[in-house]
Amino acid sequence: MGYTIKNLREVEDAAVEAGISDSLEARFANEDLESERSGVSYQVVKKGQRQPFAHKHGEMEEIYVVLSGTGRLKVDDEIEGVGPLDAIRIAPDVTRAFEAGNDDLVLLAFSPRAKGDAEIVQDFSWD
Repeated sequence: MGYTIKNLREVEDAAVEAGISDSLEARFANEDLESERSGVSYQVVKKGQRQPFAHKHGEMEEIYVVLSGTGRLKVDDEIEGVGPLDAIRIAPDVTRAFEAGNDDLVLLAFSPRAKGDAEIVQDFSWD
């Protein structure tokens, strides 16, 4: 078939399986959409919480769009405020993590598909 429609709220929440659902909801729709080259995820950083880890990539550039809520984004050593309809491009080698404000921070993330390209950053700190 030449197209696929899938409600992102119906995609499995990977945060539950990873044991991090107290702070995050993460629905990666690539398989559900039968996507070969493009990746999309629906992510919710729960109010007052931070993503439980930071990450970067080897080759994948990502674009995040804030759908609702406000919060902060730490990119390498910089902290930026983010809010509804902010679109954020992040180069592959930049370490990134989001923090929600007083409401859930709801994000869509777009990237090319590149399995195994993500790297968890162990020594990341918001301080």
